[in-house]
Amino acid sequence: MAAMEDVLDVYARPPDPARPLVCFDEAGKELQTHARPPLPPVPGHPAREDYEYVRHGSATCFLACAPHLGWRAVAVARRRTGIEWAHAMRALVDDHFPAAARIVLVLDNLNTHTPAALYRAFPPAEAKRIWDKLEVHYTPKHGSWLNMAELELSALARQCLRRRIPDDATLTAETAAWAAERNAARVRLRWTFTAADARTKLAHLYPVPQPDNDR
Repeated sequence: MAAMEDVLDVYARPPDPARPLVCFDEAGKELQTHARPPLPPVPGHPAREDYEYVRHGSATCFLACAPHLGWRAVAVARRRTGIEWAHAMRALVDDHFPAAARIVLVLDNLNTHTPAALYRAFPPAEAKRIWDKLEVHYTPKHGSWLNMAELELSALARQCLRRRIPDDATLTAETAAWAAERNAARVRLRWTFTAADARTKLAHLYPVPQPDNDR
């Protein structure tokens, strides 16, 4: 409950240009090509494709979004380890928000999302520099729904990934085009569920305070 209320309190803060709120999440994507060429639409028939496909491995989409700014970015990697996460954090700090005093970061509580991953990826001084630029808030272990980046991943899946994509280069180009279009439209995320709402609607999940028998 403490981790949930912490994230909800972060979402309730007023926007601060010096400390942008960024939510981060990741999802896998199978890379596939057609086993047979698809058929284009013709009068009386929609476009058709064979159910068989050829596998080309898988990739991971690392997605960061700034809900108040209507901004998001997607990075594609072949693996989903702490090393890839560390490089995504450096890009967030140096490429996307270099002028920020600190980035308020909400992400899932995974064993790859730790400062130790930064130290495995970079020299100590560089790892500490990146970590010190982040104000990290973890969602509860079974509360990833509290991560607003999941809303963006859902939109990415519906609008871009729900089809066969053959390779990393195509996936990178397609996700970049999707992000650019949503950024141009300044699509923002609005979160309305508060800690007060949680205490009412999720009261059954809260522990019952125990009496102090020592008094």
